[in-house]
Amino acid sequence: MDIADKKAIVLGGTSGIGLKTSLMLVEKGASVVAVSRDPSKAGDVPDGIRLAALDTRDLDAVEAFFNAEGDIDILVNSATGGSRAFGPFMEMDMKGFQGSFDKLWGYANVLRYGVSHVRETGSIVIVSGSPARKPKPGQIALSAVGSAVEALARAIAAEIAPKRINVVSPGIIDTPMVALSGDDRTKHYQNVTKSHLIDRPGDPAEVAKGIIFAIENEFITGTTIDVDGGWLATQ
Repeated sequence: MDIADKKAIVLGGTSGIGLKTSLMLVEKGASVVAVSRDPSKAGDVPDGIRLAALDTRDLDAVEAFFNAEGDIDILVNSATGGSRAFGPFMEMDMKGFQGSFDKLWGYANVLRYGVSHVRETGSIVIVSGSPARKPKPGQIALSAVGSAVEALARAIAAEIAPKRINVVSPGIIDTPMVALSGDDRTKHYQNVTKSHLIDRPGDPAEVAKGIIFAIENEFITGTTIDVDGGWLATQ
């Protein structure tokens, strides 16, 4: 796909991986609607990016949003959905576990009402995470949600063809979701990536490049692209 002059919607597009994706799409000539619950997080954005507010968990609002936007060429969803539960499953607050699935429901809502607005030659990318297939201790909820996200994409790929849908699965990425700063932030990332083949956190731009690849390559659909620093390859 030639991204120039295409219209893209990026959910979760105002921070982290989503914002980097929005910026790369604009650099390639697309017009982008960067969407999140709090668009002000994006700060100043270049011409070519329009900010919009939307909670992907609100089904009626999602349907109305896509009806208002009309036809699009590219749909990217990297929105987290809400809170995420951590810790051993047998000790977990089940409301927290259930709440972690807001990400899946947000993705499902966006696909249900967004796919029909994607042109036949269009591309859809949703973001999962390495815990889907290789969880670390305490990542039971992340693993279950990520696995469901990847299964959803594989399952609907045939149904929506020739429109394409793929998943990009990041490893440990240095994003604003980690609230630590200074030495505490450095030590955190050193600790969680020390067993990886590439022993550092990824940059959001490195994941965004994977998303751009999935958009541009017209010979892939229904698959998962790992951008994980070798997380899955560790013993």
